[in-house]
Amino acid sequence: MQNRIAELRSAHGLTQQALADELEVSRQTVISLEKGKYNPSIILAHRIAARFGLSIEQVFIFEEGE
Repeated sequence: MQNRIAELRSAHGLTQQALADELEVSRQTVISLEKGKYNPSIILAHRIAARFGLSIEQVFIFEEGE
């Protein structure tokens, strides 16, 4: 699954640590999310989308068959 977290984070002037602090996760979690090495829970996906004022579908790109 691809996502736009790094793009959105940069556009909002946030560091990985600042976003992690807001989401109450570790910086390593943000790094893993941005690299596509970790798929978030639905709760975390919702919190990320809400942080940027977007829907989950606008942040996370689901490919058919995933």
